[in-house]
Amino acid sequence: MNVVSRVQRGLESLYRIDTGVAIDDFVIDAAVRARLCDGRKPREQLLVCEDDGELLLALFLDERSLANLARHDPGRALDDRNLGDFLLAVEGVSHFIYAIRCAQAARPVTQLELELQAEVDKYVTCLLAIAAERPVSEAIRRRLFVDCGYDDDLDGDERARYRAANDNAHRYASWLEHTFVAPRRIPEMLAELRAFYRHGLAGKLAVIAAAA
Repeated sequence: MNVVSRVQRGLESLYRIDTGVAIDDFVIDAAVRARLCDGRKPREQLLVCEDDGELLLALFLDERSLANLARHDPGRALDDRNLGDFLLAVEGVSHFIYAIRCAQAARPVTQLELELQAEVDKYVTCLLAIAAERPVSEAIRRRLFVDCGYDDDLDGDERARYRAANDNAHRYASWLEHTFVAPRRIPEMLAELRAFYRHGLAGKLAVIAAAA
């Protein structure tokens, strides 16, 4: 099983959900994306189209990132050789699963909601993959939310959306760390994460505001 499929299985297991689809069937390469999409070409991109009430999805992940993950399997070690590419994969898989879940519930979803959940998913996935301990959490939070950058070709609205997702996810991760990771209350943290996942954007932001 490749890394992308394992990330799907891990996230669905974490949140106790079952999309009923295999992500490998939806991953496209650069040539296919070029035929489907104009405009920006980021290293990770979820393409969404509604056609006569049917949701059509395709997920692009940078081929070089996938090749690097195949060479340096994060299941064996997650370090500087593969962390960036692993985060890219988690983000794409998170977007894919969340979009399907919202479609299955006939619930609209905003780009900010997708990005916020993906940021939380990246933090939690790395934490659980390495060790659910405070020093690890602190290092991951810094890597994800402090030492991060934004692509130069983002427009103003996109940059604001990414900043809002980053800032809110950072506050939530800090609260998780203080409330659950430091005192080693990991089962309770998983229950909290599952409840958070099932909120819409307004509910997620309310949880973060109350926690922070």
